[in-house]
Amino acid sequence: MSKIPVGILGATGAVGQRFIQLVSDHPWFQVTDLLASERSAGKRYGDAVNWILDTPLPTDIANLAVKLSEPAQAEAQVLFSALPSGQAREQESAFATAGHYIFSNASPYRMAADVPLVITEVNPDHLGMVRHQRANRGWEGFVVCNANCTTTHLVCALHPLYEAFGIEKVFVATLQASSGAGYPGIPSLDLIDNIVPHDYGEENKVQAEPLKIMGGFEEGQFSDADFKISAHCHRVAVTDGHFEAVSVELSNKASEQDIIEVFKSYRKLPQELNLPSAPDPAVVVVEGMFRPQPRLDRMVGGGMATAVGRIRPCNLFDWRFSLLGHNTIRGAGGGSILNAELMVHEGYIS
Repeated sequence: MSKIPVGILGATGAVGQRFIQLVSDHPWFQVTDLLASERSAGKRYGDAVNWILDTPLPTDIANLAVKLSEPAQAEAQVLFSALPSGQAREQESAFATAGHYIFSNASPYRMAADVPLVITEVNPDHLGMVRHQRANRGWEGFVVCNANCTTTHLVCALHPLYEAFGIEKVFVATLQASSGAGYPGIPSLDLIDNIVPHDYGEENKVQAEPLKIMGGFEEGQFSDADFKISAHCHRVAVTDGHFEAVSVELSNKASEQDIIEVFKSYRKLPQELNLPSAPDPAVVVVEGMFRPQPRLDRMVGGGMATAVGRIRPCNLFDWRFSLLGHNTIRGAGGGSILNAELMVHEGYIS
């Protein structure tokens, strides 16, 4: 098929750059629109951006002109949003009203009652909410969100257990990479030789978003999953890769080998469809008491999979384990791209 034109909202920022990196050579998508603020609009992208990624800025992208971030400027119908949260609500609404399909990494619409918050392996059926969303809001287009970067990898590890055994309670303590704060992020003198507790907003996201994602969808309404999460979130001096220490109480008893087998056999719709960005396997079980580690495991599945290890009994709950996932690939741009790929396959986008 001919490639689908796509645009990037907030194209010069850290997540915008990650979107460009991931779709610049995509088999289905072609970047045609780079949209940003007045400070960058009208400039050649290579002159407007401070490229911070470890792969070269593609020449064809560097030569594109940056457009002002407003609906009249966007030719592509499919737009990946890397907008800051403070700008996303108003701008994404304006673009959706004008008929654009917004795949958002921003937080304002994640918990809205008519906005799908999607991890493709977990709740692809929630995409059906866009029909109700368009009717409710009078939008010609739609908004689909991917989850918080920490939530994404937590859910990718919890969902196999939830399906197989049920879950009653989850405790999670996170050690989150500095890149999750954007660029330039937290000042080095705050982060070096230090651990910075997150604000309560991050913990609220990690406690609420998984329940929406892993819950039901019926007759135009979402219903939350019926377990509880307690989260403690921290920022650490790691460049990329969020580490999470998880304890879980299961509804039905399981052995260590049962849990390992469930993780290893977890293969859902994106893998069955062989979508271009889908990791296969989606969950990688790493062996050894010192794994996973960010330097060793953040790029499993090209940064799109979740690494799980250190599975052992828990004195308070049933089982505990460690997980690691790339926060700006699967946890940000890659999650939105995979959502778009699934919507293309399901006929929402032609």
